[in-house]
Order: sequence, then C-alpha cells, then structure tokens
Amino acid sequence: MINKIFCFFMMFLSQFVWSQDNERSVLNGRIISNTNDLEGVYVVNAQTEAMVSTGTDGSFSIMAKPGDALVFSSIQFKENRILLVSENFSDLNFIVKLNLVMHQLQEVIIKRYDNINAVALGIVPAGQKSYTEAERKLHTATALNPTANAGTMAGGSISADPLFNFFSGRTAMLKKEVAVEKKELFMRLLDNMFTLEHFVERLKIPLEYVKGFKYYAVENDKFTVILNSKNKTSTEFLLGELAVKYKEIIASEAK
Repeated sequence: MINKIFCFFMMFLSQFVWSQDNERSVLNGRIISNTNDLEGVYVVNAQTEAMVSTGTDGSFSIMAKPGDALVFSSIQFKENRILLVSENFSDLNFIVKLNLVMHQLQEVIIKRYDNINAVALGIVPAGQKSYTEAERKLHTATALNPTANAGTMAGGSISADPLFNFFSGRTAMLKKEVAVEKKELFMRLLDNMFTLEHFVERLKIPLEYVKGFKYYAVENDKFTVILNSKNKTSTEFLLGELAVKYKEIIASEAK
C-alpha cells in the first residue's frame, strides 16, 4: 500500500515539474553597452538556474516565462536583474542595457628617483672605475688574478692568462679596440656639439672633407681632452685652430 502511494506521489511530482517546464519558451534577446566587447556575459534564470552566455554581438537565448527573473553578470559590467513580463516574449527586439564598471583612480603621484643607481643601491662600490665594453675586455685579459692557477706557476702567485694574451697578440688587439671605441665616442660628442653647417659655413671646411676633418681632430690628444670636458667655448676655439691647419693640408695635397 505504501509503495503504491509513493509511486503515485512521484508520478504527480514529475507531471507537475514537466508542466512547469512546459510553460517556458525560448526568449531571444540582446545586450547593449558603451563597448563592443559584449561576448561572454552570463545570463542566468534565477528561477530555474539555467545559464547561457552572450555571443560576440551580445545576443542570447534562454528558456523562461513571464515572472522569471534574468540576472546579467560579468566582470566588466554592473550586475543587472530583469523581471520578465509577457511583452518581452512578443518583442522581437528585446534589449537589455548594461553599464560598464568604472575603476577610477583617486590620485596619481609620479616621483622621480634621480639618485637611485648601482652605487646608491650598494651593487657597485663608490669610486669604482666605470669600464666600457672594450675596456672591460682589456682589463679582464690583462688583470693578474692571485688565486688563478695556484701552484701551476712559480709560487702560484699570478695567472698565466695575461702572459698568454700578451704573446698571442690578443692584448694588442684589445688595446686597438679600446682606442677605436674612444675615437667613436669623441666623434659622437663632436656631432652632438656642432652641426654640419658649423663645419661648412663657420670653419669653411669643404663638405666632402668634413668627416675627414672630424677624424683629424679626434686624433689630437689635446683636443680630445678639451672635448671630453664638454666645454663648448674652449672646444670651438681649439677646433678653429685645427681647421686652419687642416685646410693647409688640403691645399698642399691639391698642388
């Protein structure tokens, strides 16, 4: 007897649930907002907990009926809850507007830390010489390392690498690289300090000889010392003297 009552109850419950679901129909709609990124917004029927997500154009389709509440949820939009009415199902253009979540900064403070460098952070000891790439290679090739190859030389006091580099010619090659690097540095300083017009119009160096004159100038040790000090007045004065001598050289070669 109990089993019959239980079976009857289950059949009644199933029929009730089926009739409830049968009342719902497909609701087609679309979301809009102040952005073109409308894909992936969750649309949840709060009554049935059915969930779908919007397409690239913001469109969606979900089973619902009048009286159901649809919840629209996404990271970039404020949550919106819509209570459905009969007109929504007959409306061929059912649109729900969503508002973007605005993350506004209250204040932006920009600080400059001009004094923060490798020395200030303790990475490099204060007063230590700063090497260029070519100088670093030369220093490494010629430095005597007391701990290297200990026991392999007399007393194990120095490394054999500097001697090997000297006799192999590597040290001489690296010294040439350092010299070339310095001349390139001086050439850049010269280019930054004076325009092409200064050489042609002020110093009267023929245009085709300007580059040669610059090389001539940076070969002068006295001039490079003044140039490296970045004193434009002194550099310009000495550059004028060199220009006179260089034009004399050009004139003598033209004879």
